[in-house]
Amino acid sequence: MPPVHLLIGLGLAVAGVIAFSMRPVIIKLAYRYDVDPVTLIMLRMVFALPFFLGMALWSGRRGAGKPGERAAVSGRDLALTIGLGVTGYYAASFCDFLGLRYVSAGMGRLLLFLYPTIVVLLSALFLGKRIGLREVVALVVSYAGVALVVWSEIGIGHPDFLTGAGLVFMGAFLYSIYLVGSSRVVQRIGSMRFTAYAMTAASLCCIVQFAVMRPLSALDLPLPVYGLSAVMAVVCTVLPVLMTAEALRRVGANMVALSGAIGPVAAALFGYLVLAEPLGWLQLAGAALTVAGVLIITLWKTA
Repeated sequence: MPPVHLLIGLGLAVAGVIAFSMRPVIIKLAYRYDVDPVTLIMLRMVFALPFFLGMALWSGRRGAGKPGERAAVSGRDLALTIGLGVTGYYAASFCDFLGLRYVSAGMGRLLLFLYPTIVVLLSALFLGKRIGLREVVALVVSYAGVALVVWSEIGIGHPDFLTGAGLVFMGAFLYSIYLVGSSRVVQRIGSMRFTAYAMTAASLCCIVQFAVMRPLSALDLPLPVYGLSAVMAVVCTVLPVLMTAEALRRVGANMVALSGAIGPVAAALFGYLVLAEPLGWLQLAGAALTVAGVLIITLWKTA
């Protein structure tokens, strides 16, 4: 592989991880303007929806006549894609948004980063995949790191810290269901089309939820909320999806998995610099353990 090609791929992978890691910080900044989660997640998806509709149209044309990306999508695959999008993007994101009202940005990203370990457990329960010694070690190391960070924040964080941590973890669990359930559908309709359809379904759910639960007067918000929502949609949602897809094409899943380890550290650093969140040795040690455990699983799966 030419060095320039490799560097571009790695750069895209790292940029995608860092962009996605900014999301919890931007959510916390928006909450300072007294916006509720239902409205905030709706604004994010409204700004992102045109991009996903464009991706859906583009992937449909591109897929015509290509194996794995047929122009036609069966009703069953479409229903599965919509269902997984509602579970893995709408419900998971809503839990994440709710939980970030009570936990730090770094803590939220760390808990979300556990999803590969949950995928291993779900695959063992529902797909019959065996859990070996390496996976057991990885699970113990990962959750020991999370326990260390949780213990360090109890008593100094929000009074509802454990509730928030539980909500973010539930978001990671729902996202893991999406990953486990999507593997075969992606093979039939293509990754780009699947992502576009799933994200479109999730966006529409967020819009309908707002229409049912909030009056239009809820949109009477300070201008910075709209700016932060647009940044969250484009920089922290659409661009990471595209950059990660291109990085996977250029350097493969192994390199992208290595880059993912930057996520929790980047989120904790952004939280410290932008939100003045605490960043002590216990938090760093716990994050290091969690990242190490997740990398053991992820690199073994992608090797």
